[in-house]
Amino acid sequence: MSRDPAPPTPTLSQLRALIAVAQAGGFGEAAAELGVSQSSLSEAVSRLEAMTGRALLRRTPAGTVTTPAGERALTHARAAVQAAGDVLLAAQDTGGLSGTLRVAAYRSVATHLLPPALATLRRAHPGVRTVLLDGDTEETDAELALRTGRADAAVVVQGQAQGLHLTPLVYDEYLFVAPAARGDHPATLEELSGQTLLLPPGRDQCHRLVRHYLERQGVSLAGLTENPQDSVILSMVAHGLGVTILPRLALHPLPGGLVTLPLPGGLSRPLALAALPWRAHLPLLRAFTETLLQTLAGRISGGHAAPAPEVWPPALY
Repeated sequence: MSRDPAPPTPTLSQLRALIAVAQAGGFGEAAAELGVSQSSLSEAVSRLEAMTGRALLRRTPAGTVTTPAGERALTHARAAVQAAGDVLLAAQDTGGLSGTLRVAAYRSVATHLLPPALATLRRAHPGVRTVLLDGDTEETDAELALRTGRADAAVVVQGQAQGLHLTPLVYDEYLFVAPAARGDHPATLEELSGQTLLLPPGRDQCHRLVRHYLERQGVSLAGLTENPQDSVILSMVAHGLGVTILPRLALHPLPGGLVTLPLPGGLSRPLALAALPWRAHLPLLRAFTETLLQTLAGRISGGHAAPAPEVWPPALY
């Protein structure tokens, strides 16, 4: 009795080639990043396309991009490559972890929340290499980096991320920031409406959250001006060129010439550590999550390594 031949199965190297070229935007760029020849990458992708019977990549004046079929295949290619690596991670135990942990986070979070926990993790597990990814831009959005396999964990705003395993971390309060000459009397909605408001770009999560708050409060956005750098925004405010609304973590340390005040009605972002549900309990991710929670609990309860209380999130969930 004869059997039907098994369908061809892509190799991991072919899948990695597709991912690399799609991410780099070209065969030459991907070859340079991987340290392989361009011809080997081209051959691997060609064999993958032959198996699917469809073009997966397309060359354009702006670079090499995925076709619709390629975009669908890319999602599964990333999952397959990640799953292959997870076989080794899953076999580890907490007694001796190794591997690379990539965490995507907003710059303010990466500056103040994550380094102490990563340092503690490294001391406990010297074989673990950690990488912090900028999660503030459209190209490196923290949640997108997690979903596409570029990050193993990401700090996100709870309530805005669906279908992920979330571990609550801290509330990060948003504050009204104005020139110090204004004084410290409470901020009002009328004051917010009558000022030049300086915010990060519209693609930024901080911008979207603040904009939603202001629209809900009926505050006019006619004077809205965007700038990608928090430091530039704060300098402009200190020189009387407008006001801003930023989270506490982005304001530490607070430059001179500024005053910070609570917003009318209050606004905060509930930060959570996100992981893909089927990866959240890998020993490496579990160890990082536990270390981060322990580090935050120690800081908030008065650990001497914490920033000053007025610029630290008030409490765990």
